[in-house]
Amino acid sequence: MIGIAVIVLLGLLALSVPVAAVLALLGVTLGEVYSFLPLRLAIGEISWSASTDFILVAIPLFILLGEILLRSGIAERMYGAMTHWLSWLPGGLMHSNIAASALFAAVCGSSVATAATIGTVAIGEVGKRGYNERFFLGTLAAGGTLGILIPPSINLIVYGVLTQTSIPQLYLAGILPGVILTVLFMGTVLVGCLLRPAWGGQRVETSWGARLRSLPDLLPPLAIFVIVIGSIYAGLATATESAALGVIAALLLAAVRGRLGLTVMRVVLEGTMRTTGMIMAILIAAYFLNFVMTSIGLAKQVNSFITELGLSPGQMLFAVIVFYVVLGMFMETLSMMVATVPIITPVVIAAGFDPVWFGIIIILLVETAMITPPVGINLFVVQGVRPRGQIIDVIAGAAPFVLTLFVMIAVISFFPQVALWIPQTAMR
Repeated sequence: MIGIAVIVLLGLLALSVPVAAVLALLGVTLGEVYSFLPLRLAIGEISWSASTDFILVAIPLFILLGEILLRSGIAERMYGAMTHWLSWLPGGLMHSNIAASALFAAVCGSSVATAATIGTVAIGEVGKRGYNERFFLGTLAAGGTLGILIPPSINLIVYGVLTQTSIPQLYLAGILPGVILTVLFMGTVLVGCLLRPAWGGQRVETSWGARLRSLPDLLPPLAIFVIVIGSIYAGLATATESAALGVIAALLLAAVRGRLGLTVMRVVLEGTMRTTGMIMAILIAAYFLNFVMTSIGLAKQVNSFITELGLSPGQMLFAVIVFYVVLGMFMETLSMMVATVPIITPVVIAAGFDPVWFGIIIILLVETAMITPPVGINLFVVQGVRPRGQIIDVIAGAAPFVLTLFVMIAVISFFPQVALWIPQTAMR
């Protein structure tokens, strides 16, 4: 049964069938072959249940928040401010790419939106400043992955919903690893440019006066982050309500800057609906697939198979990491999470691991998948904002950052308190 499911899944993906359709077709196929009940009839109720889940309403709201920041020019001004503060480092604007991605991630929650936004703003600087184009593109792809680790994160919401884990706890757990990973990415740029000085391009000339004048452009995203995250931990709002507060704050900022016209709002709403539709289609199809797998006993088979291997907790964790690294090369990351997390997480928790900590491990593995060929989504996003060139340039540029992510996964694995210290401290 497991073999047939894997063959059907990989076969449909190889035929370039849309991911949501692949998951739904796999669910229907397994239901028809292995169940005596017409499980396909449940898809209506499952669709309604997934679509009306209150916590999932946060997803379109965070997407809307990111769209407003992008279309109103706030993200562009933020990136400009970062260039004044970080351009003195070896690698110049490549550090700005990472830092601006981290700051935008703190108000967006989406890796794809982060990579697309910062990539759109920064891509024109490659030729102007003489950077090594591949390495520059790699910083955009890698920086974009921070969008799902630094709260508020859409993927952490999905993980929390799938595993019944506290989303505020997950958000707290993502803060310190997000900061450390940002520093490690910038360290990767620093090492690369020290070893190959020509990669660093021409230094951007600036002054302390220009830096100080740019500070107001860094305040809007920081203010929105405080509103969104602060309202959750002050007990004033749920994750969904805090997302709505963030949207209101972004709308006010755009209005104050005179960038809230009808044309902007039309583009913002179109982008939000398009992305939300894609995500919800994947979620609904994956929920249906999980229902079918549970109904026919496939989930139980997987759990039994893993348990009977007799692995130690450390060996099991290593096997899970290898599994996700390999699967992430061939499967879209959100669908990978929704299809596997409900099956894998109970086994990992039964082995004695903390569900909040494991959520951060999963997110880091998903980040790795986003910049791992052949289907790393951020690779294609960055390639999409380029005026020319082959995707092999983005793949090669992102390769050093894949290694950096492996280092970060090792750090979290050997030192769980990196992820758990803030949540445990906040609970006291």
